[in-house]
Amino acid sequence: MAHLTGGSDLALTDSAIRTAKPKTKIYRLADANGLCLEVTPSGSKLWRYRYRFAGKAKMMALGAYPAVTLLKARQRRDAARQTLSEGIDPSEQKKATKIANKLEGITFEVLAREWFEYNAPRWAESTRSKALHYLERDLLPTIGSRQVRAVTRPELVELVRTVEARGALNVARKVRQWLHQIFRFGLASGVVEANPATDLDVVAAPPKDRRHHPNVSFSELPELLARIDTTRLNTLTRLAIRLLLLTAVRPGELRAAPWAEFDLDAATWTIPKERMKARRSHVVPLPAQAVAILRELKEITGAYRLVFPGQNDSSRPMSENTINKALRVMGYEGRQTGHGFRHLLSTELNGLGFNRDWIERQLAHGDSDGIRDTYNHANYLEQRRGMMQAWADSIDAACERNNIVTIKQRAHG
Repeated sequence: MAHLTGGSDLALTDSAIRTAKPKTKIYRLADANGLCLEVTPSGSKLWRYRYRFAGKAKMMALGAYPAVTLLKARQRRDAARQTLSEGIDPSEQKKATKIANKLEGITFEVLAREWFEYNAPRWAESTRSKALHYLERDLLPTIGSRQVRAVTRPELVELVRTVEARGALNVARKVRQWLHQIFRFGLASGVVEANPATDLDVVAAPPKDRRHHPNVSFSELPELLARIDTTRLNTLTRLAIRLLLLTAVRPGELRAAPWAEFDLDAATWTIPKERMKARRSHVVPLPAQAVAILRELKEITGAYRLVFPGQNDSSRPMSENTINKALRVMGYEGRQTGHGFRHLLSTELNGLGFNRDWIERQLAHGDSDGIRDTYNHANYLEQRRGMMQAWADSIDAACERNNIVTIKQRAHG
């Protein structure tokens, strides 16, 4: 049961309010029906409504004088009294209204960028850059300005289908995942009351019948390496393709690599966990041929932070499309991708009888047995060093058999 305080006689006048002087302590001038003016030592004059709700004395702020006049303060008090008479706490209603008004102003872009900032520290650099790229290219231009609570499922279906229509099915898959995560984040934050991005995969376009990461056979490598030198390619692109082949790292790990990660004298490349897909640091042993290429690169990009700086902005890495585009230009579309070199190495080394655990560790794959994975995570460096040198030497030997300039000859020539 709510109770009102205060009498019915009007006690305050405009002149009394204007002439009220500050004192050493806060004091209040009472008006009728619970309204009062609070005068602070600094001279501020604040309207307050005093009332009781559920047996407890409460006080509600109604604004500051002179912005809120005596007449306006009385109107606000009367509105609060009406709410109170309906069994509703006016202070709580005011808070709820304020939150609702704030939520009304939140656009999809505001929520999406908040989601990105929350997750970015937990992601590898390649994931961060991809997520931001897709946000700014595919999501924000379409629904970024929409009130997030007004976004509907049909809108999201149409957005994803637009991405699918250009043949970017992998991008569409990521867009569906991230839309779902963004709205789920909004649901947990209280920004939205439902997730319109659930089950978008049910209406996804069927996948193309093609290999995801195609790669040539080992016998075709000499010709591929020859085409690297005969095709008009940027020097950094040419060297990046060779390093992918010699290290079996993921293209994103190579593109974003800073010089600080390399110890060329020790022939090791240490990638911190923040940049790794498995969120675990990875030491890559460098065969002599890879070290020679990196020393050549040092002469070109050693003054920059990144080994492969972007052409337009040296603070950003080489574009993620550069290597695959170069392979297409060389005539390997549908036959070889940057990521496909990892499959090629795995197939060949497994076929030659190298220890499976060494190969999996070189590829930075986690072990399905969590305990075994934890135990092994720092092992096999020297074994892998020998294996990767043998891999590089086998490529050179294949090139020599085909009368093609080897990686070793090129590096020292």
